[in-house]
Amino acid sequence: MADRHVKLEAPGSKAEAVVFGSTDQGQYKVIPSTADQLPVTLPGRAKPLLWRKVALALVIFGVLAGLGIYRLSHSNFDLPLGIVSGNGRIEADEIDIATKFAGRVAELFADEGSTVSAGQVVARMDTRDLQASLQKAQAQVKQAQRALDEAHSNVEQQRSQLVLAQQELTRTQSLLKNGYATRELLDQRQQQVDSATAALRAANSRVEQAEHALDAVQHDVELLQVNISDNSLIAPRDGRIQYRIVNTGEVLPAGGKVFTMLDVSYVYMDVYLPTQEAGRVKIGTDARIVLDAYPNIAIPAKVSFLATQAQFTPKAVETKSERDKLMFRIRVRIDPERLRSRADSVRSGLPGVAYLRLDPAVAWPPQLQGNAAQ
Repeated sequence: MADRHVKLEAPGSKAEAVVFGSTDQGQYKVIPSTADQLPVTLPGRAKPLLWRKVALALVIFGVLAGLGIYRLSHSNFDLPLGIVSGNGRIEADEIDIATKFAGRVAELFADEGSTVSAGQVVARMDTRDLQASLQKAQAQVKQAQRALDEAHSNVEQQRSQLVLAQQELTRTQSLLKNGYATRELLDQRQQQVDSATAALRAANSRVEQAEHALDAVQHDVELLQVNISDNSLIAPRDGRIQYRIVNTGEVLPAGGKVFTMLDVSYVYMDVYLPTQEAGRVKIGTDARIVLDAYPNIAIPAKVSFLATQAQFTPKAVETKSERDKLMFRIRVRIDPERLRSRADSVRSGLPGVAYLRLDPAVAWPPQLQGNAAQ
C-alpha cells in the first residue's frame, strides 16, 4: 500500500504526518513529521480472518457433496437388457364440477382435500325459483287432468245421444214400412243420428287434446324436477377435491366452476421413448413406476396408450442424448384397484421414472419388484 500524508489535529496544535501501510491487525501506523511528537496508530479495515475462509470452504464442500449424493441416489441403476426407462411426472385426471345453470351457491358440502365418492353431493345451488315453477306446473297437471276427465264424460254423453238417435231411426224405419210414419220424420231421425255421430267425434277429439295438454304439463314437471336435481352438484367419480373455487352465496354463470377434483382411479405417467424402444412396447406391457419422493417403492403399472406418431420431446423430459429429439409418447397407468385403497396417497405432479419390461422373459431387478409396493 502506498504511503500518504494526513493532517493530525491535536488540542492547540496542527501537524502533518506520513501514513505507512496497514499492519496484520488491519491498522495504520502514522509517523509525525516533527520530532517532538510520538508515532500514532490509527484503526483501519480488518482483513478477513482465516476461520471465515475455512467456514466458507466447508459450506461449499458440503453443498457439492450433497448434490453428489443426491444424484448418486437418484441415478438409474444398471438395467438388464429388455427393460427400458423414461422419466416423467405422475398425473391424475382433473374433473371440473360446474353448474349447469346460472344461480347462487346455497350450500357447500366439501372442501379442498376432501375425499369424495361417485354420486356424492358436494354442493347445492339455490332452487327457490325452480321450486315455485314446479309447484305451478304441478297445479297445471291437476287442471289438465280434470279437463281430461270432463272430456271423457262428454264422450260418454255423446255416445248415449248417438245410441238414442240410432234407436229412434230404427223405430221410424219400421213405422214407415207399416205406414205409421212419414218420410219427413225418417229424415229427421237420420239427421239426429248424423249430428250425434259428429258430436261424438268432436268429443273424442277433445279427449285427445286434453291428453296432449296433460302430457305437456307432465313433461314440464319432469323437466323442472331434472333441473332442480341438476342444481345439486355431485362428484362424477371417486376422487379428492383439489380446489374450491367459490364460496357460499356467490352467483355463478352457467358453467361456473365450483370444485376441481382429481380422479384417483386414473393415475398415469407419460414417458417418451425413441423409435427402437417404443417399437417393442405393446398395450398391456408390464411396467414399474418409481417416484423421487419414494425411491424404495416400485409401483406396478401397465402400458395403456401408445402414440401412433413421433413428436418433439418436451423440454421438461430429459433424454439420454441430444439427438433424441423425436420420441413416442407412452402412457403407463397404475391399476385402479390398487389405487382404490390408496387414494389419500395420490399426488399429482410428482416426478419419477417409469420402467418398462419389453421382454416378458426378463425378471425384474430386486429394486423393481412389485411386492415392494404392496
